[in-house]
Formats: sequence, C-alpha cells, structure tokens
Amino acid sequence: MDKNKLAEALTKAMEDKGKKKFKQSVEVVINMKGIDFSKSENRLNLDIVLPRGKGGKELKCAVFAEPAMADQAKKAGADLIITPEQIPQWKDNVKQLARGYFLLAQPSLMGEVAKSLGQYLGKRGKLPKPAIGNIGPMIERSKKSVRIVSKGKYLPVAQALIGTEEMSIDELAENAEAVYEAVKNRVKESGIKNVYVKLTMGRPIVVR
Repeated sequence: MDKNKLAEALTKAMEDKGKKKFKQSVEVVINMKGIDFSKSENRLNLDIVLPRGKGGKELKCAVFAEPAMADQAKKAGADLIITPEQIPQWKDNVKQLARGYFLLAQPSLMGEVAKSLGQYLGKRGKLPKPAIGNIGPMIERSKKSVRIVSKGKYLPVAQALIGTEEMSIDELAENAEAVYEAVKNRVKESGIKNVYVKLTMGRPIVVR
C-alpha cells in the first residue's frame, strides 16, 4: 500500500471530521474480490496487533484460569478472571463477553469453555485463545489487538479500528498498514479490490 496515499487519505478524513461531542474512531475498510467466502478455508479470522495501540480504545481482556494462572493474569493486568466453576454461570452473559473482551484461556479449560459457551462464541469467531507460558505479554498484546472475522458467507469486506482522531497521522498510518498487511498475507494482494479510511461519522476516503 502506498504510504503517501495512505497519509493523504487519513489527512483528508481528519479535515472533514467536523466537531462532534465524542471522540471519533478511525477505521480502515478493505474490500476484496474474487474470493469465495462460502468456503471455510477462505474466511478471515485474524487477530492483529496494532503497533501504535488504539488511542484509548483498548479492548478489555478476560482470562479463564485456575488459581495459579489467575494470580499471574491479575498481576499482568487482566480485567476479568473467570474461574472453572464460574464458566457455566456466564451462559446468560456470554454476549457481554463477546462484545467487550478479548478472551484467553488456560489450555486445560478450553474444553469446558467450548462446552458451556462455545455455541455462541464459536459462531462469532470469539473462542478464547490458549494462554501458554508467560501470560503477561499475551494480555498486553490483546489490549492492542483488533479482530477481523468474515461476516456471513459472501460479504467480501474487512473493517477494523485503527485508532482515534486524537492520534497522529503517522500513528494511524502505521496501524492501517499492519491491518492491510495481515489481510494481504491471508488473501494475497490480487484479492484486494480497494481500501478506504474513515472516521466514525465521516465519509470513506479512498486510499487505493
């Protein structure tokens, strides 16, 4: 992706932002072509670390863990700890988990999570990632990550948060490139039709 064109598009999006009573998010939108998303092997399910963070839009992290790992996770900044006996209790609030948290799980608990919550989380590509080894860096990365999951069988678009209007053009551009490269590595450059950037309430500005 041409870095100059990306910077120009982000600058134009910022110039058109107007005055809002809230901090707008900045997003990158990637439209794809020639890819049959009805085939499971072609669908996207990517967790992408934004190198410059989210500008205050960090996702919370929830960890399914037994006592020893739970203690490590708390010290490392986990926002929510779910113990083995609490897993079934989250059936009624599973939507809250899916919307508000990046999920990690101790490998020994993956089966119990799938049994109790997998029907909802699995369909949305939100099953927890296994937490192996030092959980600290995983929690740190999760707070800076965005997830791109194919929506439906045929919708050829990937859309992701890359920060907020308070971040610099360079920071937003670096994050946008990270998202673009991750998608390109999955679908190849020939599978990308065009790329846009936009603010929450702004119009899409074409990059390529």
